[in-house]
Amino acid sequence: MAGVLVLGFSAVLVVGALLMSDTGGFSGVGGDRIAVIPVEGVINGDMAKRINRQLKQYGNDRRVKAIILRVDSPGGGVAASQEIYREVKRVKEEQKKKVIVSMGAVAASGGYYIACPADRIFANPGTVTGSIGVIAEWINIKDLAAWAKIRPEVFKSGEFKDTGSPTRDLTERERQYFQGMIMELYDQFVQAVSQGRSGRRELDEGGVRKLADGRVYTGQTAVDNGLVDEIGNFEDAVKQTAKMVGIHGEPQIITPPKPRDGFSLLDLLGESKLEKFLPSRLPAELGDMDTSVKFKYQWK
Repeated sequence: MAGVLVLGFSAVLVVGALLMSDTGGFSGVGGDRIAVIPVEGVINGDMAKRINRQLKQYGNDRRVKAIILRVDSPGGGVAASQEIYREVKRVKEEQKKKVIVSMGAVAASGGYYIACPADRIFANPGTVTGSIGVIAEWINIKDLAAWAKIRPEVFKSGEFKDTGSPTRDLTERERQYFQGMIMELYDQFVQAVSQGRSGRRELDEGGVRKLADGRVYTGQTAVDNGLVDEIGNFEDAVKQTAKMVGIHGEPQIITPPKPRDGFSLLDLLGESKLEKFLPSRLPAELGDMDTSVKFKYQWK
């Protein structure tokens, strides 16, 4: 009898696991839904993978009639922002899903970049947005190395191979080289905005460039300039989204499950988790500092 009970309980667990989806609810029940994907913090490669996985999941779910990106981010890496931007476009064009953006306190630079393709953008009056531009930065430790009597030796295959070295100043040709890259990435940002906002208050590429000097705008000013569609909080965005896709009454909201806190013994046995406990870099007191060049769509 005990064995039968154990088998029955196990069967229930298996069926439940099969029915559970990444939305945190049962995939076998419920009607039309609106999925809400939070985009919080600095945009990096790991975030882009997670957001794109969720966009793909909800884009393929026929019960999900629209996706709201709840953005509260100052932006981040150029490539990571572009990864999310392209997936938003793909979900709209291939899956024919409505994508709406609801901005929180900050949706600047890369945070605004990923919002551009959305069908509609909502912001609070005081939301910090805009910051259309590119920045590259790194730490130069030339003087520190000289003080410590450290002299770097470099062998390179070409003039620009060690451009951005933290142990020397840039040459004038290197400055021109970096500035050219910055302007190319800037043009990509401007084009993304003008394409995403095309048809809205005549905000063509020329109009975008007038706004794209790196400054941030309040949500109200962004609406006045055509960068944002409407003033409204998250609840306003949900109500308007429901109307856009023909959902009557209170819409069913689904969200991705929150990441687990901590780790289990099985996690610890996994290589990716175990790596966190191994010293892969020198400690800070021994000179652990990131001196690599980073190109960012990020509000400072």
